[in-house]
Amino acid sequence: MDDIVLIRDVTEADLEVFLEQEHDPEAVRRSRFRPREREAFLRHWKTNVLGDPAALVQAVVVGDELAGNLVAWWEGDRRFIGYWLGRAFWGRGIGTRALGLFLAKERHRPLYADPFHGNTASVRLLERHGFERAGTVRHGDDEHVLLVLHASKE
Repeated sequence: MDDIVLIRDVTEADLEVFLEQEHDPEAVRRSRFRPREREAFLRHWKTNVLGDPAALVQAVVVGDELAGNLVAWWEGDRRFIGYWLGRAFWGRGIGTRALGLFLAKERHRPLYADPFHGNTASVRLLERHGFERAGTVRHGDDEHVLLVLHASKE
C-alpha cells in the first residue's frame, strides 16, 4: 500500500482515459454498465457530469497516473455516488482510499449507491465505508444492490 492516492477536480483532458476505462471488457462484465460510443460518452460527461453544477466530480490520481473517477449527483430527491477505476488499479486498496477522501468532501447524507449485485468487490467497498443494504433496484434486466450511507450518529 505504498501508492499515494489523491483526488482532484476532473478536467476535459481526463475524459479520454475514462472512455478507455469504460470500454474495458472485464469492467463492463463486472459493472453490467454498457459502454457508450465516444461521441455519446463525451457529450454525457461534458453536459450531464461536468456541466451539472450540483455534481461533485473528482479524478482519482495514483502517483502521476489517472486511475479513475468518483461522482456524486442528484436523482430526484436522492444523492447518489458512482465511481470507476481502471483495471490496473483494482485490488490495491486504491478504491478504499479514494472513496474515503471523496466521502470527506461529499458531506450530504443520506447518500446512495446502486452497484450491480454481482460486483461483490464494489458492494464490499461501499459497506466498508458504512453503506448499508436498503434493498434492490433493477436497471434493465439486471438487479442492483441499493446501499445507503446515513448521517453519522456522533
